[in-house]
Amino acid sequence: MAKRLIPSLNRVLVEKIIPPSKTSYGILLPEKTTKLNSGKVVVVGPGAPTMDGNIIPVSVKEGHTVLLPDYGGMEVKLGDKEYHLFRDDDILGTLHD
Repeated sequence: MAKRLIPSLNRVLVEKIIPPSKTSYGILLPEKTTKLNSGKVVVVGPGAPTMDGNIIPVSVKEGHTVLLPDYGGMEVKLGDKEYHLFRDDDILGTLHD
């Protein structure tokens, strides 16, 4: 049975997307094309409370593809998978097709 993590407050659990280093035909891709630091949101926390007790919800939702900072976040291993835990404020933006 795998453990399930529910982030607290305004934290977001992200599974990093590792871009391919070569094409399906075996052509190696330059490092610049594989540099984008992104991930898929797995679970979000309920949000952070304000001074008067209202909850500010997290700005991303489960399933969003997000742009992540090069440094920061906390590595979390659940079962055989690796995830990263970020604060909502640390996420740089969402990526759309």
